[in-house]
Amino acid sequence: MPERVIAQVMNIGDYDDVRELSRQVGDDVLRNVLRQAQAGQFGKRSWVYWNYRLGLASVDHVPAMPVRRFE
Repeated sequence: MPERVIAQVMNIGDYDDVRELSRQVGDDVLRNVLRQAQAGQFGKRSWVYWNYRLGLASVDHVPAMPVRRFE
């Protein structure tokens, strides 16, 4: 599950990890991983950072984090 590994690096990787990940997979893959994230894969800080970094957020408007739903 490469998307899960990518999400983990996006969430807890340091600057060098993130830079290398972006270089290797490209921003389109990172956007896709973020858009399809499951609840709990990203902390709030990482969620906000990546949405701004990848152009998915506008000033003062960050998409809501995924939430777990029980049915």
